[in-house]
Amino acid sequence: MGIVSWIILGLIAGVIAKVLLPGRDPGGLIGTTLTGIAGAFVGGWLSAHFLDRPVSKDFYDPATWVSAIAGALVLLVGYRIFFGNSRERH
Repeated sequence: MGIVSWIILGLIAGVIAKVLLPGRDPGGLIGTTLTGIAGAFVGGWLSAHFLDRPVSKDFYDPATWVSAIAGALVLLVGYRIFFGNSRERH
């Protein structure tokens, strides 16, 4: 996959992760995209090391999408653990 494919995958994975785990997280579209891209890398690493299922470089591979979304969810949960509950207003 090229850079543009990773950005598109990251944007979509980040949006899906935010839909599955709603809250008042900062970042907007750029933050969602970066979370999704980083999540794709985290998910791919977790999939390859713990599930013994390396992620294919094919854009339409379901395992790539599942691992990207799972990785984005892991990052969102980690963000909320380290930086507090995003639903509270200060």
